[in-house]
Amino acid sequence: MSDLHDDEIEALLRRSFEGPVPDAGFSEKLMQQLPPRPRRAAWPLWSGVLVGAAGCGLSLLHSSLLGAGLHDWLHGAWSAPAAALLLAAAGMSLLACWWSMAEADAR
Repeated sequence: MSDLHDDEIEALLRRSFEGPVPDAGFSEKLMQQLPPRPRRAAWPLWSGVLVGAAGCGLSLLHSSLLGAGLHDWLHGAWSAPAAALLLAAAGMSLLACWWSMAEADAR
């Protein structure tokens, strides 16, 4: 449905009913009868992280950009490969931080 229809329905309901509708404890009874939430398994997440990290490592193993960037970075020289490596690490860290905060809000 569109927002226009939602607004019309809400206005109609507000004109017809004043205040909340008493449920006589229905909501509480229903919540007590629901089964507990199943725990989410953590192994798919961690196996996906490990497989992704291994795939990235294998794809960059023979890259000259990675080797030159690490060499320059460890020796304190700023070069284009070192800056690209630093930006990629910072970007991945920010994405991981954003993702963990989004998951924390969902729980």
